[in-house]
Amino acid sequence: MPPRPPGPGPGTEHLAALLSEVMRETGASAGSLYLLPPGERLLRLALVAGLPGRIVAPWARAPLDASTPVTDAMRQRRLVWLGSQEQVARRYPQLSLVLPYDFMLAAAPVVSGDHARGGIALLWPVTHPPRLGPDQREAITSCCRHAADLLEQAAAQGRPLLPPEEPTSLPAPLEEADPARAVAALGFTERLPVGCCALDLDGRITFVNSAGADLLGADAPSLVGQRPWDALPWLHAPVGEESYRAAVVARRPTSFTAVRPPHEALLFQLHPDDSGISVHISPAARHPVTAQPQPSGEPVGAMGLYHLTHLAAALAEAVTVQDVTDVVTDQLVPAFGPQGLVLMLAEEGRLHIIGHRGYSAEFISRFDGTPLASDTPTTHALSTGDPVFFPTFADFRRRYAGAPRHDARNAWAFLPLTASGHRIGSVALSYDRPRTFPPAERALLASLAGLIAQALDRARLYDAKNALARTLQTGLLPPALPCVPGLEVAARYQPAGHGMDIGGDFYDLISAHTATTAAIGDVQGHNPAASALMGQARAAVHAHATAGTSPGDLLARTNRLLTDLDAGLFTSCLIAQLDLSHHRVRLATAGHPPPLLRHPDGRAEVPPVPPGLLLGIEPDADYLTTELPFPPGAVLVLYTDGLVEIPGTDIDESTDAVVQYLARTHFQNLDCLADGLIHHAERSAPRHDDIALLLVRSRPAGA
Repeated sequence: MPPRPPGPGPGTEHLAALLSEVMRETGASAGSLYLLPPGERLLRLALVAGLPGRIVAPWARAPLDASTPVTDAMRQRRLVWLGSQEQVARRYPQLSLVLPYDFMLAAAPVVSGDHARGGIALLWPVTHPPRLGPDQREAITSCCRHAADLLEQAAAQGRPLLPPEEPTSLPAPLEEADPARAVAALGFTERLPVGCCALDLDGRITFVNSAGADLLGADAPSLVGQRPWDALPWLHAPVGEESYRAAVVARRPTSFTAVRPPHEALLFQLHPDDSGISVHISPAARHPVTAQPQPSGEPVGAMGLYHLTHLAAALAEAVTVQDVTDVVTDQLVPAFGPQGLVLMLAEEGRLHIIGHRGYSAEFISRFDGTPLASDTPTTHALSTGDPVFFPTFADFRRRYAGAPRHDARNAWAFLPLTASGHRIGSVALSYDRPRTFPPAERALLASLAGLIAQALDRARLYDAKNALARTLQTGLLPPALPCVPGLEVAARYQPAGHGMDIGGDFYDLISAHTATTAAIGDVQGHNPAASALMGQARAAVHAHATAGTSPGDLLARTNRLLTDLDAGLFTSCLIAQLDLSHHRVRLATAGHPPPLLRHPDGRAEVPPVPPGLLLGIEPDADYLTTELPFPPGAVLVLYTDGLVEIPGTDIDESTDAVVQYLARTHFQNLDCLADGLIHHAERSAPRHDDIALLLVRSRPAGA
């Protein structure tokens, strides 16, 4: 028998009890609980029940900005319900691709105050009603509330509950066996002329009767504790493992036929419940054969194919080298079985480590920057283009006698990463136990290496172009803001999360004569033309502000210049002219979002500013100037629309959310407030536009 899965770690017993309780109260067939370690942006699976860890491995780790039911529930602070396979496929295609079965899913956030500390996900068979009932919703809400209380209390005591390195699988609920009934059941199955077999939720055989062992062509003791497709070579075709996956996820009966050599066709009927799967085995002379014996080699199992598909889809969405590194380190280890992974990139004649799992930082640091000309398994694989496998430690030591060994690793695979004939880097995988690396596994690992190499090749090109674009864009922004007596200022520029186009967001602070002018604007488009026009617009605003021009006249003069340039792009701009001696501010806007004003008493609002036409459209456009009080302690927030725009959300609603945040937040200085506003925007929803932010606060006299 396989060893019993370990129980929850210290301090997480209560969380495990909550997960079991909510599954019992809602009738869920499977559940998982995720935790977000303090200060991290990576959600990690802590507990799983009702499904084997191998099936949920692709979602063991997920960045907070990833599109998964749990991360969406955390960002939106609400329950996510998926009532059909069609809804799953439409909203989460990667999830549907790896689990193409009928099930229903609910995900809910574990929230404590303003902090999302994790989330839960629950699965039901499609026999469940199309909607959650009120009692089920209340049970889920109660579970999340109690989980949040536990996590908050632990954090307050300085002992935060952290997810284990690998998710903990909770054992399936089992009724206490009646010895007399067990003996009777055993006798009953032994007298049957057909095969009876029992699998646990992980797919391992827990019982097989004599007729079943005879039909399978093996003795019962040798089968117990193994998965059928691992123990019987003729069952290696993916259809057997695929039928098991469908049964355990959807909790619906499935069946398949296979041929036991030389010509014995067998029908396998799988009947799942929450504790395992009962398998009925019988001759299948009249049934079509769906699994043929493999003529040579060892095929890749269904689980490996699904994990490969999921990794390919995730890598297709990875944009930067860091994105690729995160996908590989977060998904490859739990999904494909190695205990250690090192990902290396070849640059300037050396191999640089860009990611690792299962190794200490001290151990890894010895190998960072290894010259490509050195004699190591990673450089050998890269130079020859052929993967290197060491099934045992003895094999490894014979070839590299002086190579260090981490812990008790006993098998290694070193895979070259090449794309379009170029050497990209290497991947090193290590295993705790000796491993034979059969042909099917070597082919699978080669496919993995090819996917990683192509993704890294694309990502390196993206990073290079993106760095050039960002250098050009930030070079057009002021390197530093002037120091103005009586005025505190802070500025931020936050590029969008994806896309390497150059934006046209700009800001400036100009001190001249008796007034100081703050300006912010956004040129239409994301390309070099927008960036060039942004530089011209900022230069024009700066020149007119230096001359002491009023905000309305400043915009009118800049508009005439941009109209004459006829660039085909339009520009929004907001001007705030500060008169600190009289505690007044004069405002004018050209199609730009209005500023936010936080009063000294903490109230926040969107002050009324008459809208004006975008710059570059009508050469004779007029722009009105509005004057408002700007007392000491007041904060004026100028921003571009990336701060408040959320796809699918009304702009007034999202702006009001920022106003409320501005009113309730406490900050030591404007730098803290600027960081808080950026964090609030990023936490609200994924951003598809750059954010420029300029904050000014009038200081009391003598401050």
